[in-house]
Amino acid sequence: MRTISRFQGAILLALACASAVSAQSAPQQNPNWWKNAVIYEIYPRSFQDSNGDGIGDLNGITSHLDYLQTLGVNAVWLTPNYPSPQIDFGYDISDYDNIDPQYGTLADFDRLVAGARQRHIGIIMDLVLNHTSDQHPWFKESASSRTNPKADWYTWHDPKIVNGHRLPPNNWESVFGGSAWQWDPARRQYYYHRFYIQQPDLNWNNPQVRKAMYDVERFWIRHGVAGFRLDAITSLFEDPQDRDEPYVLGPDGKPLTNAYGDKVVQTIYTDDLPEVHTVIRQLRQVADQTHGRKVILIGETYLPSVTDLRRWFGAKNDELDLPMDMQVGFINKFDVSLFRQRINDAETKIDGNMPLFVFDNHDNPRWDRYVTADHKDDVGRVLSTILFASRDTALMYYGDEIGMVTTPPARKEDIRDPIGIRGWPKEKGRDGERTPMQWNSSPIAGFSPAGVKTWLPIPPSYARVNVAAEEGNPDSMLSWYQQLIALKKNDAAVHAGREVMLNPTDDRVLSWLRIAPDGEAVVVACNFTAQPQTIGFPLARYGMRGRVVRTLLKTPGAPNVSRAGQVQLGPYGVYIGRVE
Repeated sequence: MRTISRFQGAILLALACASAVSAQSAPQQNPNWWKNAVIYEIYPRSFQDSNGDGIGDLNGITSHLDYLQTLGVNAVWLTPNYPSPQIDFGYDISDYDNIDPQYGTLADFDRLVAGARQRHIGIIMDLVLNHTSDQHPWFKESASSRTNPKADWYTWHDPKIVNGHRLPPNNWESVFGGSAWQWDPARRQYYYHRFYIQQPDLNWNNPQVRKAMYDVERFWIRHGVAGFRLDAITSLFEDPQDRDEPYVLGPDGKPLTNAYGDKVVQTIYTDDLPEVHTVIRQLRQVADQTHGRKVILIGETYLPSVTDLRRWFGAKNDELDLPMDMQVGFINKFDVSLFRQRINDAETKIDGNMPLFVFDNHDNPRWDRYVTADHKDDVGRVLSTILFASRDTALMYYGDEIGMVTTPPARKEDIRDPIGIRGWPKEKGRDGERTPMQWNSSPIAGFSPAGVKTWLPIPPSYARVNVAAEEGNPDSMLSWYQQLIALKKNDAAVHAGREVMLNPTDDRVLSWLRIAPDGEAVVVACNFTAQPQTIGFPLARYGMRGRVVRTLLKTPGAPNVSRAGQVQLGPYGVYIGRVE
């Protein structure tokens, strides 16, 4: 009988998975396509340069749709590609109804959507509702006088006068450092900006603002998007009484300071106010007016607890489909008990809704922030196993699948991100997690043509960490991701089974069961230590009739099950097996 390698087997499993579930997972066909799905975030500037200007673009993304299909993703989230002065690299929008020329044209976007749809991949647009660019025509008109038709489209406030001196209305701070209030000499008022000075906040108490933004939502739905990721969505409203925020105090009772030297404030008056939920329900109503397909809403929801997260689904499940669950992925330390608790919270404390787990993105250091000096790839396999083998919709970041790591600038003069320019050296900015995708070992990593100066430097790791080098290697990170994603899509227990934590007092190994509706079960174990571990699975305690565990996936080079119901794990080892 002809044998196949483990790598070939993984590819066959992935292809079978695509064939088996394509009709169910296609965003245009199944209203529940987003449940248990895999969403792939792309930072367009950094994915593929198709025209040789050193900046990634939409046609570059289109050229790699086959790659994304083979990887097994259900949807791609694009960070903003609207026209923009690029102060915040697209999150400062000057026109919501078009594409920035550096990324292409609206026709290019339509081709991307159509090509993705042919491969059963949805395109998710980043919808920035909290603020615009100060170059947006809305703001220019609003800033021109206090009597123009858009005078009340942004958050304006008279100054506070103290001893004859003009001061901001209160102590609210920008996320990017300094006061959140900027003086405008034309209106002789301050405007509020939670983010950069060039990103004035819209006034969501104004019905005209709401109508305009709901029209933006409709515009992109007409262009075929599968959903929206709602940027900074918890920040839409501020305290109508304009009260000062309380300061965050240190052990000595004095306010803490951040990398910019500002006193750190709590954001109880500028974040997660109850009024935002009315807007979310209205956004949901607009999305649901789309006939024939489900348009999903994803929220950027950095929240302090699972209780807060639960509210964002809506009392009648009429708000977000997927508020981002940062409780799990941003623990930022290898703590078995904490991971177990947070994953179990997602299973038991959000009314059965589907959590969206995320470990990294364009605003945070990549997954390697968890890594000590050794076992980098093995730690990456542990984290990806939690992401894909849990009961969740999984949000991954471009390059995770090949093991790309954070590469921060070494010198201040190399920084592009204004956060790093302002905060250096304590704050190096976000360039390190936004470096170009590493496609091959050519001098520009296959991102741009040879000789082109890319918008950010290519990390030195590209010579060995790249798609071409990993595609034929059964022990590569890319192979691991392909196999994990294939399991998530094709295996009944891993795709849709409930989740039960095993060995709840073990502080070295995180293990759990995924149990399909028909009782079929898969066991998962992740060693959180640099020492080998042997773990047993008390299967009978959880009603499992089977006593033997058959290997589905394990860390390359790791031992198999040594005896019934037990497995040996190498340092940071992973084991996934079917209960038989």
